[in-house]
Amino acid sequence: MNLVLWIATGLLAAVSLTGGITKTFVPKGRLTALNGGEWTGHASVGFIKTIGFLEILAAVGLILPAVLDIAPFMVPVTAVCWVLLMAGAAIIHSRLGQFKLVMVNLGYVAIAAFIAWGRFGLEPLTG
Repeated sequence: MNLVLWIATGLLAAVSLTGGITKTFVPKGRLTALNGGEWTGHASVGFIKTIGFLEILAAVGLILPAVLDIAPFMVPVTAVCWVLLMAGAAIIHSRLGQFKLVMVNLGYVAIAAFIAWGRFGLEPLTG
């Protein structure tokens, strides 16, 4: 189970890092033109970059605490935060009628919830 949790965590961290870098460094005009990026047309640049920065922090929080064995309890805490972030994303995409993206967001919610459940109880990283 530990291996499955690590695979899920790595996948989610990669998704988070990719999305975070995109939102942080790609100009708003280009983001708005992307499929799934239409929501950025209704958001401020500061908000978009804040979400991007939070996603980068999530990628770091999913991996580094466990790898460095410094506050490994932060891994499931970060997964819970990712659940909240993706629930918000699902709401935004549903308001725009982007139901395929809602399903993607809910898939990420499921992966993050699995990580939180696994690391809080099933296979905790702390002794």
